[in-house]
Amino acid sequence: MSSAATFATPGGTEIPAARRLTLLCLAALTVMSGATVAPSLLALAAHFAQHPNSALLSRLVLSLPALTIALCAPFAGVISDRYGRRRPLLLAVGLYALAGTSALLQHSLEGILVSRILLGVAVAGTMTSVTALAGDYFTPAQRQVYMGQQGAFISLGGVICLILGGLLAELHWRGPFAIYAVALLLVPAVLLHLPEPQRSHSDKSLRKAPLYNGFWLGFAALLSAAMLNSLAFFLIPTQLPFLLRDIGINSPSLTGIAIATGNLMGALASLMLFPRVCSTFGKFGNFAFSFAAMAVGMSLISIADSYSAIIIAMAVYGSGMGTLIPHIFSTGLQSATEHMRGRVSGALTASIFIGQFLSPFWSQPWIDSFGITSAFSTIGLGLFLLSGVSITVHCLKTKTSTETILR
Repeated sequence: MSSAATFATPGGTEIPAARRLTLLCLAALTVMSGATVAPSLLALAAHFAQHPNSALLSRLVLSLPALTIALCAPFAGVISDRYGRRRPLLLAVGLYALAGTSALLQHSLEGILVSRILLGVAVAGTMTSVTALAGDYFTPAQRQVYMGQQGAFISLGGVICLILGGLLAELHWRGPFAIYAVALLLVPAVLLHLPEPQRSHSDKSLRKAPLYNGFWLGFAALLSAAMLNSLAFFLIPTQLPFLLRDIGINSPSLTGIAIATGNLMGALASLMLFPRVCSTFGKFGNFAFSFAAMAVGMSLISIADSYSAIIIAMAVYGSGMGTLIPHIFSTGLQSATEHMRGRVSGALTASIFIGQFLSPFWSQPWIDSFGITSAFSTIGLGLFLLSGVSITVHCLKTKTSTETILR
Protein backbone atom coordinates (compact mmCIF):
# COMPACT_ATOMS: atom_id res chain seq x y z
CA MET A 1 0.00 0.00 0.00
CA SER A 2 1.24 3.44 -0.87
CA SER A 3 1.99 5.74 1.99
CA ALA A 4 -0.07 8.40 0.26
CA ALA A 5 -3.71 7.85 -0.63
CA THR A 6 -6.70 9.91 -1.59
CA PHE A 7 -10.28 8.91 -0.96
CA ALA A 8 -13.05 9.01 -3.50
CA THR A 9 -16.47 10.28 -2.49
CA PRO A 10 -19.27 8.33 -4.18
CA GLY A 11 -21.30 11.08 -5.85
CA GLY A 12 -25.03 10.78 -5.41
CA THR A 13 -25.03 7.22 -4.03
CA GLU A 14 -27.38 6.37 -1.20
CA ILE A 15 -25.67 5.44 2.05
CA PRO A 16 -26.78 2.12 3.61
CA ALA A 17 -28.68 2.60 6.86
CA ALA A 18 -26.38 0.19 8.71
CA ARG A 19 -23.32 2.21 7.68
CA ARG A 20 -24.91 5.47 8.78
CA LEU A 21 -26.01 3.97 12.11
CA THR A 22 -22.54 2.56 12.79
CA LEU A 23 -20.94 5.95 12.19
CA LEU A 24 -23.49 7.62 14.47
CA CYS A 25 -22.89 5.12 17.28
CA LEU A 26 -19.13 5.56 16.99
CA ALA A 27 -19.53 9.35 17.12
CA ALA A 28 -21.53 8.98 20.34
CA LEU A 29 -18.51 7.33 21.98
CA THR A 30 -16.77 10.70 22.03
CA VAL A 31 -19.24 12.31 24.42
CA MET A 32 -19.02 9.27 26.70
CA SER A 33 -15.39 10.07 27.42
CA GLY A 34 -16.44 12.81 29.83
CA ALA A 35 -20.21 12.69 30.30
CA THR A 36 -20.28 9.14 31.64
CA VAL A 37 -18.33 9.87 34.82
CA ALA A 38 -19.55 13.44 35.44
CA PRO A 39 -22.26 12.37 37.93
CA SER A 40 -19.69 10.56 40.12
CA LEU A 41 -17.33 13.55 40.28
CA LEU A 42 -18.40 14.63 43.77
CA ALA A 43 -18.11 11.11 45.20
CA LEU A 44 -14.74 10.56 43.51
CA ALA A 45 -13.44 13.84 44.93
CA ALA A 46 -14.66 12.84 48.40
CA HIS A 47 -13.01 9.41 48.13
CA PHE A 48 -9.63 10.99 47.36
CA ALA A 49 -10.13 14.01 49.63
CA GLN A 50 -6.88 13.33 51.50
CA HIS A 51 -4.85 13.41 48.29
CA PRO A 52 -2.83 16.62 47.72
CA ASN A 53 -4.58 18.89 45.19
CA SER A 54 -7.56 16.54 45.10
CA ALA A 55 -9.93 19.36 44.06
CA LEU A 56 -8.05 20.00 40.81
CA LEU A 57 -6.99 16.41 40.13
CA SER A 58 -10.52 15.05 40.54
CA ARG A 59 -11.70 17.50 37.89
CA LEU A 60 -8.86 16.34 35.64
CA VAL A 61 -10.53 12.92 35.59
CA LEU A 62 -13.01 14.61 33.27
CA SER A 63 -10.70 16.95 31.39
CA LEU A 64 -7.40 15.03 31.12
CA PRO A 65 -8.61 12.87 28.20
CA ALA A 66 -9.21 16.12 26.35
CA LEU A 67 -5.51 17.02 26.49
CA THR A 68 -4.51 13.64 25.10
CA ILE A 69 -7.12 13.93 22.37
CA ALA A 70 -5.88 17.40 21.45
CA LEU A 71 -2.28 16.19 21.25
CA CYS A 72 -3.00 12.96 19.39
CA ALA A 73 -5.82 13.96 16.99
CA PRO A 74 -3.55 15.76 14.47
CA PHE A 75 -1.30 12.68 14.27
CA ALA A 76 -4.39 10.46 13.95
CA GLY A 77 -5.49 12.64 11.04
CA VAL A 78 -2.18 12.24 9.22
CA ILE A 79 -2.25 8.46 9.76
CA SER A 80 -5.85 8.33 8.51
CA ASP A 81 -5.00 10.24 5.32
CA ARG A 82 -1.91 8.16 4.57
CA TYR A 83 -2.77 4.62 5.65
CA GLY A 84 -6.56 4.38 5.66
CA ARG A 85 -9.46 4.83 8.03
CA ARG A 86 -10.67 1.42 9.18
CA ARG A 87 -7.63 -0.20 10.84
CA PRO A 88 -6.83 2.82 13.02
CA LEU A 89 -10.53 3.01 13.89
CA LEU A 90 -10.64 -0.63 15.02
CA LEU A 91 -7.56 -0.19 17.19
CA ALA A 92 -9.00 2.97 18.70
CA VAL A 93 -12.33 1.38 19.59
CA GLY A 94 -10.60 -1.57 21.26
CA LEU A 95 -8.36 0.74 23.29
CA TYR A 96 -11.40 2.81 24.21
CA ALA A 97 -13.10 -0.13 25.92
CA LEU A 98 -9.90 -1.31 27.62
CA ALA A 99 -8.81 2.09 28.94
CA GLY A 100 -12.31 3.18 29.95
CA THR A 101 -13.09 0.11 32.03
CA SER A 102 -9.60 -0.18 33.56
CA ALA A 103 -10.50 2.59 36.01
CA LEU A 104 -12.74 0.03 37.73
CA LEU A 105 -9.60 -1.70 39.01
CA GLN A 106 -7.54 1.36 39.94
CA HIS A 107 -7.00 2.15 43.62
CA SER A 108 -5.10 5.40 43.22
CA LEU A 109 -5.98 8.73 41.67
CA GLU A 110 -2.80 8.55 39.60
CA GLY A 111 -3.83 5.19 38.16
CA ILE A 112 -7.22 6.54 37.18
CA LEU A 113 -5.60 9.53 35.52
CA VAL A 114 -3.32 7.24 33.48
CA SER A 115 -6.34 5.28 32.26
CA ARG A 116 -7.96 8.56 31.26
CA ILE A 117 -4.89 9.50 29.23
CA LEU A 118 -5.17 6.23 27.29
CA LEU A 119 -8.88 6.84 26.82
CA GLY A 120 -7.97 10.16 25.21
CA VAL A 121 -5.70 8.41 22.70
CA ALA A 122 -8.61 6.14 21.78
CA VAL A 123 -11.09 8.99 21.38
CA ALA A 124 -8.63 10.90 19.16
CA GLY A 125 -8.39 7.95 16.77
CA THR A 126 -12.12 7.26 16.85
CA MET A 127 -13.38 10.79 16.32
CA THR A 128 -10.85 11.64 13.62
CA SER A 129 -11.57 8.47 11.64
CA VAL A 130 -15.35 8.80 11.94
CA THR A 131 -15.34 12.44 10.82
CA ALA A 132 -13.04 11.66 7.88
CA LEU A 133 -15.24 8.71 6.87
CA ALA A 134 -18.26 11.01 6.86
CA GLY A 135 -16.37 13.17 4.37
CA ASP A 136 -15.49 10.10 2.28
CA TYR A 137 -18.91 8.44 2.21
CA PHE A 138 -21.27 11.43 1.84
CA THR A 139 -21.81 14.07 -0.80
CA PRO A 140 -21.93 17.69 0.50
CA ALA A 141 -25.74 17.68 0.68
CA GLN A 142 -25.81 14.30 2.39
CA ARG A 143 -23.05 15.40 4.73
CA GLN A 144 -24.99 18.36 6.09
CA VAL A 145 -27.95 16.12 6.87
CA TYR A 146 -25.65 13.55 8.46
CA MET A 147 -23.90 16.16 10.62
CA GLY A 148 -27.24 17.22 12.06
CA GLN A 149 -27.99 13.57 12.80
CA GLN A 150 -24.55 13.11 14.31
CA GLY A 151 -25.01 16.12 16.56
CA ALA A 152 -28.33 14.69 17.72
CA PHE A 153 -26.85 11.24 18.27
CA ILE A 154 -23.95 12.62 20.28
CA SER A 155 -26.33 14.64 22.42
CA LEU A 156 -28.70 11.70 22.95
CA GLY A 157 -25.71 9.51 23.79
CA GLY A 158 -24.78 12.08 26.38
CA VAL A 159 -28.30 11.97 27.83
CA ILE A 160 -28.23 8.18 28.15
CA CYS A 161 -24.71 8.14 29.57
CA LEU A 162 -25.41 10.88 32.09
CA ILE A 163 -28.60 9.29 33.37
CA LEU A 164 -27.14 5.78 33.44
CA GLY A 165 -23.91 7.13 34.94
CA GLY A 166 -25.91 8.92 37.61
CA LEU A 167 -27.80 5.76 38.51
CA LEU A 168 -24.60 3.71 38.68
CA ALA A 169 -22.90 6.44 40.70
CA GLU A 170 -25.68 6.10 43.27
CA LEU A 171 -24.50 2.50 43.77
CA HIS A 172 -20.76 3.29 43.75
CA TRP A 173 -18.62 6.08 42.33
CA ARG A 174 -16.73 3.52 40.20
CA GLY A 175 -19.93 2.26 38.57
CA PRO A 176 -20.04 4.64 35.57
CA PHE A 177 -16.65 3.41 34.31
CA ALA A 178 -18.27 0.08 33.38
CA ILE A 179 -20.27 1.82 30.63
CA TYR A 180 -17.16 2.12 28.46
CA ALA A 181 -17.33 -1.63 27.72
CA VAL A 182 -20.18 -0.91 25.28
CA ALA A 183 -17.55 0.11 22.72
CA LEU A 184 -16.73 -3.58 22.17
CA LEU A 185 -20.21 -4.08 20.68
CA LEU A 186 -19.27 -1.75 17.82
CA VAL A 187 -16.23 -3.71 16.63
CA PRO A 188 -18.31 -6.22 14.57
CA ALA A 189 -20.32 -3.33 13.11
CA VAL A 190 -17.14 -1.61 11.93
CA LEU A 191 -15.95 -4.83 10.27
CA LEU A 192 -19.29 -5.44 8.56
CA HIS A 193 -20.50 -1.99 7.57
CA LEU A 194 -17.56 0.40 7.23
CA PRO A 195 -15.49 -0.60 4.20
CA GLU A 196 -12.27 1.23 3.45
CA PRO A 197 -13.12 4.00 0.95
CA GLN A 198 -11.73 3.68 -2.55
CA ARG A 199 -8.32 5.23 -2.89
CA SER A 200 -6.15 6.31 -5.79
CA HIS A 201 -2.40 6.03 -5.21
CA SER A 202 -1.36 9.39 -6.55
CA ASP A 203 1.26 11.39 -4.73
CA LYS A 204 0.89 14.05 -7.40
CA SER A 205 -2.76 14.63 -6.56
CA LEU A 206 -1.82 15.03 -2.91
CA ARG A 207 0.73 17.72 -3.66
CA LYS A 208 -1.29 19.66 -6.19
CA ALA A 209 -4.86 19.47 -4.87
CA PRO A 210 -5.89 23.12 -4.60
CA LEU A 211 -7.26 24.93 -1.59
CA TYR A 212 -9.43 27.95 -2.23
CA ASN A 213 -8.09 31.39 -1.39
CA GLY A 214 -8.47 32.27 2.25
CA PHE A 215 -8.81 28.64 3.37
CA TRP A 216 -6.24 28.85 6.15
CA LEU A 217 -7.57 32.12 7.56
CA GLY A 218 -11.12 30.83 7.58
CA PHE A 219 -10.04 27.48 8.97
CA ALA A 220 -8.11 29.18 11.79
CA ALA A 221 -11.26 31.12 12.70
CA LEU A 222 -13.24 27.87 12.66
CA LEU A 223 -10.71 26.19 14.96
CA SER A 224 -10.88 29.17 17.32
CA ALA A 225 -14.67 28.97 17.43
CA ALA A 226 -14.51 25.25 18.19
CA MET A 227 -11.97 25.76 21.00
CA LEU A 228 -13.85 28.66 22.63
CA ASN A 229 -17.10 26.70 22.46
CA SER A 230 -15.48 23.78 24.28
CA LEU A 231 -13.89 26.09 26.83
CA ALA A 232 -17.40 27.27 27.69
CA PHE A 233 -19.11 23.88 27.41
CA PHE A 234 -16.80 22.02 29.77
CA LEU A 235 -17.66 24.43 32.56
CA ILE A 236 -20.91 22.48 32.84
CA PRO A 237 -19.74 18.90 33.62
CA THR A 238 -16.80 20.12 35.73
CA GLN A 239 -18.51 22.87 37.76
CA LEU A 240 -22.29 22.40 37.58
CA PRO A 241 -22.23 19.55 40.17
CA PHE A 242 -20.63 21.93 42.65
CA LEU A 243 -23.08 24.74 41.82
CA LEU A 244 -25.97 22.32 42.39
CA ARG A 245 -24.44 21.34 45.72
CA ASP A 246 -24.37 25.02 46.71
CA ILE A 247 -28.12 25.31 46.12
CA GLY A 248 -28.82 22.10 48.03
CA ILE A 249 -28.81 19.43 45.30
CA ASN A 250 -26.43 16.59 46.20
CA SER A 251 -27.93 13.66 44.26
CA PRO A 252 -25.70 12.28 41.47
CA SER A 253 -28.77 11.21 39.49
CA LEU A 254 -30.29 14.70 39.62
CA THR A 255 -26.93 16.12 38.55
CA GLY A 256 -26.91 13.72 35.62
CA ILE A 257 -30.46 14.71 34.63
CA ALA A 258 -29.60 18.42 34.78
CA ILE A 259 -26.59 18.03 32.48
CA ALA A 260 -28.52 15.62 30.26
CA THR A 261 -31.22 18.26 29.73
CA GLY A 262 -28.75 20.35 27.77
CA ASN A 263 -27.78 17.31 25.70
CA LEU A 264 -31.42 16.45 25.00
CA MET A 265 -32.15 19.97 23.79
CA GLY A 266 -28.94 19.79 21.77
CA ALA A 267 -30.22 16.66 20.04
CA LEU A 268 -33.54 18.29 19.17
CA ALA A 269 -31.77 21.43 17.94
CA SER A 270 -29.39 19.42 15.74
CA LEU A 271 -32.29 17.66 14.04
CA MET A 272 -34.86 20.46 13.86
CA LEU A 273 -33.16 23.86 14.27
CA PHE A 274 -29.79 23.32 12.56
CA PRO A 275 -31.10 22.91 8.97
CA ARG A 276 -33.47 25.87 9.35
CA VAL A 277 -30.91 28.18 10.92
CA CYS A 278 -28.39 27.34 8.18
CA SER A 279 -30.86 27.98 5.37
CA THR A 280 -32.29 31.14 6.95
CA PHE A 281 -29.22 32.90 8.34
CA GLY A 282 -26.30 31.39 6.45
CA LYS A 283 -22.89 30.41 7.77
CA PHE A 284 -22.11 33.35 10.05
CA GLY A 285 -25.75 33.81 11.01
CA ASN A 286 -25.68 30.26 12.36
CA PHE A 287 -22.65 31.10 14.48
CA ALA A 288 -24.36 34.26 15.78
CA PHE A 289 -27.54 32.39 16.72
CA SER A 290 -25.67 29.52 18.40
CA PHE A 291 -23.35 31.70 20.48
CA ALA A 292 -26.24 33.96 21.54
CA ALA A 293 -28.38 31.02 22.74
CA MET A 294 -25.43 29.55 24.64
CA ALA A 295 -24.69 32.95 26.20
CA VAL A 296 -28.27 33.27 27.45
CA GLY A 297 -28.09 29.75 28.90
CA MET A 298 -24.83 30.45 30.75
CA SER A 299 -26.19 33.73 32.09
CA LEU A 300 -29.32 31.99 33.36
CA ILE A 301 -27.18 29.35 35.10
CA SER A 302 -25.25 32.10 36.89
CA ILE A 303 -28.44 33.51 38.47
CA ALA A 304 -30.29 30.23 39.05
CA ASP A 305 -31.33 29.57 42.65
CA SER A 306 -33.35 26.39 42.18
CA TYR A 307 -33.17 23.07 40.39
CA SER A 308 -35.97 24.01 37.99
CA ALA A 309 -34.12 27.21 37.04
CA ILE A 310 -31.01 25.14 36.27
CA ILE A 311 -33.08 22.83 34.05
CA ILE A 312 -34.48 25.78 32.07
CA ALA A 313 -31.02 27.31 31.69
CA MET A 314 -29.56 24.03 30.47
CA ALA A 315 -32.35 23.68 27.90
CA VAL A 316 -31.60 27.13 26.49
CA TYR A 317 -27.86 26.43 26.41
CA GLY A 318 -28.41 23.09 24.69
CA SER A 319 -30.40 24.68 21.86
CA GLY A 320 -27.35 26.77 20.94
CA MET A 321 -24.89 23.93 21.33
CA GLY A 322 -27.01 21.68 19.10
CA THR A 323 -26.83 24.11 16.18
CA LEU A 324 -23.15 24.96 16.61
CA ILE A 325 -21.36 21.58 16.72
CA PRO A 326 -22.71 20.11 13.45
CA HIS A 327 -22.14 23.47 11.77
CA ILE A 328 -18.47 23.49 12.77
CA PHE A 329 -17.80 20.02 11.36
CA SER A 330 -19.93 20.50 8.25
CA THR A 331 -18.13 23.76 7.44
CA GLY A 332 -14.72 22.19 8.03
CA LEU A 333 -15.34 19.16 5.82
CA GLN A 334 -16.92 21.28 3.11
CA SER A 335 -13.69 23.28 2.93
CA ALA A 336 -11.36 20.27 2.78
CA THR A 337 -10.05 18.59 -0.34
CA GLU A 338 -10.14 14.79 -0.39
CA HIS A 339 -6.55 14.29 0.70
CA MET A 340 -6.97 16.71 3.63
CA ARG A 341 -10.07 15.26 5.31
CA GLY A 342 -8.19 13.30 7.95
CA ARG A 343 -5.99 16.25 8.87
CA VAL A 344 -8.92 18.68 8.91
CA SER A 345 -10.86 16.24 11.11
CA GLY A 346 -7.85 15.87 13.39
CA ALA A 347 -7.39 19.64 13.70
CA LEU A 348 -11.07 20.20 14.51
CA THR A 349 -11.00 17.39 17.06
CA ALA A 350 -7.85 18.82 18.64
CA SER A 351 -9.30 22.32 18.91
CA ILE A 352 -12.49 21.06 20.54
CA PHE A 353 -10.69 19.03 23.16
CA ILE A 354 -7.92 21.49 23.96
CA GLY A 355 -10.72 23.83 24.98
CA GLN A 356 -12.13 21.15 27.26
CA PHE A 357 -8.74 20.49 28.82
CA LEU A 358 -8.01 24.17 29.46
CA SER A 359 -11.43 24.83 30.96
CA PRO A 360 -10.66 23.77 34.58
CA PHE A 361 -7.34 25.65 34.54
CA TRP A 362 -9.03 28.99 34.01
CA SER A 363 -12.31 28.23 35.78
CA GLN A 364 -10.93 26.85 39.04
CA PRO A 365 -8.65 29.83 39.86
CA TRP A 366 -11.45 32.17 38.77
CA ILE A 367 -13.93 30.37 41.03
CA ASP A 368 -11.49 30.42 43.94
CA SER A 369 -11.20 34.20 43.56
CA PHE A 370 -14.67 35.32 42.46
CA GLY A 371 -17.08 32.44 43.06
CA ILE A 372 -18.68 29.76 40.93
CA THR A 373 -21.57 31.89 39.63
CA SER A 374 -19.10 34.50 38.39
CA ALA A 375 -17.46 31.89 36.15
CA PHE A 376 -20.75 31.15 34.41
CA SER A 377 -21.66 34.84 34.00
CA THR A 378 -18.19 35.66 32.63
CA ILE A 379 -18.27 32.91 30.04
CA GLY A 380 -21.79 34.04 29.13
CA LEU A 381 -20.44 37.52 28.42
CA GLY A 382 -17.67 36.03 26.27
CA LEU A 383 -20.23 34.09 24.23
CA PHE A 384 -22.29 37.24 23.72
CA LEU A 385 -19.16 38.91 22.32
CA LEU A 386 -18.58 36.01 19.92
CA SER A 387 -22.18 36.30 18.77
CA GLY A 388 -21.64 40.00 18.14
CA VAL A 389 -18.52 39.32 16.08
CA SER A 390 -20.41 36.72 14.02
CA ILE A 391 -23.27 39.17 13.37
CA THR A 392 -20.79 41.83 12.27
CA VAL A 393 -19.05 39.48 9.82
CA HIS A 394 -22.42 38.28 8.52
CA CYS A 395 -23.56 41.87 7.87
CA LEU A 396 -20.29 42.80 6.18
CA LYS A 397 -20.43 39.78 3.87
CA THR A 398 -24.08 40.46 3.07
CA LYS A 399 -23.27 44.08 2.23
CA THR A 400 -20.35 43.05 0.03
CA SER A 401 -22.48 40.51 -1.82
CA THR A 402 -25.24 43.09 -2.37
CA GLU A 403 -22.79 45.65 -3.74
CA THR A 404 -21.32 43.05 -6.09
CA ILE A 405 -24.78 42.19 -7.45
CA LEU A 406 -25.66 45.88 -7.96
CA ARG A 407 -22.51 46.40 -9.99
